[in-house]
Amino acid sequence: MDYIALNNGVKMPMLGFGVFQVTDPVVCERAVADALSVGYRLIDTASVYGNECAVGAALRKSTIPREDLFITTKAWISEMGYDRTLRAFDASLSRLGLDYIDLYLIHMPFGDYYGAWRAMERLYSEGRVRAIGVCNFEPDRLMDLCRNVKVIPTVDQVELHPYTQQVEAIRIMHSLGVRAEAWGPLAEGKNGLFVDPVLRAIGYKYGKSAAQVVLRWHLQRGVVAIPKSVHRERMVENYMIDDFSLSAEEMTQITALDTEHSVILDLHAPAEVERLYQIKPLD
Repeated sequence: MDYIALNNGVKMPMLGFGVFQVTDPVVCERAVADALSVGYRLIDTASVYGNECAVGAALRKSTIPREDLFITTKAWISEMGYDRTLRAFDASLSRLGLDYIDLYLIHMPFGDYYGAWRAMERLYSEGRVRAIGVCNFEPDRLMDLCRNVKVIPTVDQVELHPYTQQVEAIRIMHSLGVRAEAWGPLAEGKNGLFVDPVLRAIGYKYGKSAAQVVLRWHLQRGVVAIPKSVHRERMVENYMIDDFSLSAEEMTQITALDTEHSVILDLHAPAEVERLYQIKPLD
């Protein structure tokens, strides 16, 4: 498994397992257990997903040493603000049944995220979290945050896949010392990704699927990817990407697929922001 070093020296797996929309506790616990058995060590959840308890149940039943795991969770919009974020962190920690979190993220760039960040800096200084970061922060908001905090975010988790490549955003992240992490690394199958002729043609050369080609592309760009599946055979497929590399020409072919805009979540749309504000953590 490949790892990257975050700006505070913490090592993070480059390929992880996400549990977004896996709300059935039985299904979620089994999926996390399967992912761990396949070899995944990075598990990504969030308070708003409503499945931290199920993730925690799978972790407690695992025989994998805690220090070999990398657990990420996130604070939602309604959990922004200094005191609210401290309480939200304690609640997430309790639901997960852990003594510390490896990576704690601000989930959305809305609400009092400056107050939340001060709380997260405190949690980091106390050793209750090994790294702190953000999600869905576009370059202007990320740069503004970095100019006004003591601890620079380690990660910005954003929509990132062949159709939304975030080239300029990644350049700015790197200039600030922030690592890019892809949510929806397979575009949630949108734009026909799994049958995309460019991706399938590249995969054919290596005996790989379009999904495997895309995950390899992420890693070669230095981007952490967290694909999701509740099917063990798909987890295995997504994990088996270390036995081939894409050529410079193939990377360029994938670059040409970029639409330069979101295909999953448009945070510039007022209606979408309003929808997000109506969502509350389920746990």
